[in-house]
Amino acid sequence: MKPHLIIFAVLIAGFVAYNFFFKIEDDRTNTVVNIMYASILFGYISFMALSLLKKMKK
Repeated sequence: MKPHLIIFAVLIAGFVAYNFFFKIEDDRTNTVVNIMYASILFGYISFMALSLLKKMKK
């Protein structure tokens, strides 16, 4: 489970870095990028939860 948490921490750091330093000037495009990145983050959270549930079942 530890590698999953490290990958998740890197994804969170990338999200924060993007919003502080690499923000796109166009508001609509920036919103789309933020929504896509947040979708990836929530998808990875659900993947981690599913893998944890599978490990608990064993």
